[in-house]
Formats: sequence, C-alpha cells, structure tokens
Amino acid sequence: MSAQPPRRPSLAERRKAETRLDIARTAARLFAEHGTADVTAEQIAAEAGIGLRTFYRYSRTKEEAVEPLLATGAQRWLEVVASGPHRLPMLPELEQAIRAALTFDGAPEDLETTRGLIRAMDDDPALRTIWHRINMESERDLYRVLADLVGPTADLLQLRLIAAAAAGAIRIAVEQWASGSGPTSGTGSPVDLALHALRILAADALPINSE
Repeated sequence: MSAQPPRRPSLAERRKAETRLDIARTAARLFAEHGTADVTAEQIAAEAGIGLRTFYRYSRTKEEAVEPLLATGAQRWLEVVASGPHRLPMLPELEQAIRAALTFDGAPEDLETTRGLIRAMDDDPALRTIWHRINMESERDLYRVLADLVGPTADLLQLRLIAAAAAGAIRIAVEQWASGSGPTSGTGSPVDLALHALRILAADALPINSE
C-alpha cells in the first residue's frame, strides 16, 4: 500500500501550530541566552505575549515548550520522503530530504537559536531527553514511511538500518555544528555535515546507492 498524502490541517489547527512554534522559538531563545535554570515558564509566556494558563495549555513544562522547534526538521524530512516514488529512496532522494529538513523557515535565526539550545542541553537532562526522544521518534517514523513506500516485499532490517543511519546523520551533524562556530549555510553548515555523514554511511555501511 502506498503512503497516503497528509490531510491538510484546518485553519484552527494551523493557528494552534503557529502559536506552539512561536512559544518554542521564544523558549529556545531564552534558554540559549540565559540557560534553563534561570528561565521560568512565566518569563517564556510574557516574552511570547500570552498568559501563563495559555502557556500550560500548549506545554506541560518549560523544557517541553521547545519541542515544536526541534521537531520541525523531522516533520519536513518525513514529508519529502513520503512524497517520493513508491520504492526504496536512492541516495540523491535522501540527500534532498536532508536539505529540506535542515532548511529552517526562520534561518539563519532559527538555526542560531537551535545552536544555543543544543549547547544548553549539556547542563539540562530534561532538554537532552526531549532532543533524544525527538530523534528516536523521527527514526521510527521514517522506518514506517519507508516500509509503507516499499510494501510487503521490503527487507525490514535494511529499512531499519537506512532509517537509523539517515536520522543519525542529521542528529550527529547538528550536534557537531552546534558545538563549534560553523556557518548556517555552505561548507561546515548542518546541511553540509549531514550530507557528508550520509555519504560516508552509504559508501561504507549501508545498501543505499544512486543507481
């Protein structure tokens, strides 16, 4: 069975998603600037222009508020892969998906905010848990998309390896980039590092090719 196109969200759903993303950007910026210990949910709500009660309708904790920003790339990644041909994606198609996943709507502002947020994770276990959960969910969802595209003849072990490698390439690239002072585009950017990581895996370890 082929992957079904996603349902177009309603206007109310889009507005809710925009509000969540605005809260996420605000929380991420404050965490990056001040560290999580010195930022409160009240401060995030005030900076985002909403009440505290509204904040807690969108997020259970201050740390979880950043999840929509971190998950945006994974959502784009899945959309690009799912819209491709109904077969195992080749390396150029996975590369295209990586470019889409790491092209932030607010770049370079969102990328720089994400850099500071990932650095803040060193001192905050709750943030690290959210980051790793998002990456695990991205890997799992990519595996499901690939299995749906390929169908019942799929080699499930192969698909799991591809999903793990592709998701891992993005995570490692973003973490590597965030640990330094690399640019947001061009050589040394998250896209450049993720493509390099995927090509290493495709050449040496995984059944991915461009034929």
